[in-house]
Amino acid sequence: MQTKPSAPQLRIGTRGSALALAQAHETRDRLIAAHGLPESAFEIIVIKTSGDQIQDRPLSEVGGKGLFTKEIEQAMMDGDIDIAVHSAKDMPTVLPEGLELIAFLPREDVRDAFLSPKAKRIQDLPQNAVVGSSSLRRQAMIKRLRPDIDVVMYRGNVQTRLKKLTDGVVDATLLATAGLRRLGLGDVITSVIEPAEFLPAVGQGAICIEARADDTATRDLLAAIHHHETETCLMAERAFLAELDGSCRTPIGGLAKLDGDRIRLDGLILRPDGSEAHETFREGPASEAAVLGQDAGAELKRRGGPDFFRD
Repeated sequence: MQTKPSAPQLRIGTRGSALALAQAHETRDRLIAAHGLPESAFEIIVIKTSGDQIQDRPLSEVGGKGLFTKEIEQAMMDGDIDIAVHSAKDMPTVLPEGLELIAFLPREDVRDAFLSPKAKRIQDLPQNAVVGSSSLRRQAMIKRLRPDIDVVMYRGNVQTRLKKLTDGVVDATLLATAGLRRLGLGDVITSVIEPAEFLPAVGQGAICIEARADDTATRDLLAAIHHHETETCLMAERAFLAELDGSCRTPIGGLAKLDGDRIRLDGLILRPDGSEAHETFREGPASEAAVLGQDAGAELKRRGGPDFFRD
């Protein structure tokens, strides 16, 4: 008598891009290693999001960060998946009721990568060069550094953006170093940009895992691969972003770093055209990460004023 194959122990929801799948597989592989489970205990379920379907407009015009998560979160609330694996920088600061971020994986490189066949750095690009980017933060920081550069909207997955660069559609582009490395594409990077020059997006380089708040069995399973240091840094960064009501519509940079039981958060807001910027930092006990982030955000909100993010 044949035994019936057992059902997957955990259903993992993800977007279908190569990078999203790489992050889902990393999560699965860490769980396999931590618990000694077979690969058959997991099922990776691809869910197409609104953000994946809309390719002809900036996300800031059609709904912001939630477009990359809402269909996946609905599948979780409907019981079709158990967890969702996301890039932390894509996550809105307010989650649907009943869902929580329950785990973070160790953070990869937080820096932005500069890619160009024509120059080693942004500063070396020819006058009036064309740079492609879909990120308002990167667009604003490029314009702050080089007001002459023409920054154009540049949607699509990593492979699509690299092809546009190869085809000469733009002279350069910027992507997350972490994403390129997770795809085995670190060799296409012309140079990396240090955070002191280009402050990363909140959550950049981090993978977060979302689940139903009342699913204690899944929470217990994920505890074995949860990285507390990354969670602490993201608490500060996401509190900073939440205070600013930050989304894809707002050029904001934020990065927290731990040093023992101390944490430092650097924060930045810019006008979309890069013409004005405000920066601040906070240092304090890691146990107060969220409070420090909120305080830094409140300061920049005051300094910028109510009309700061209006283009």
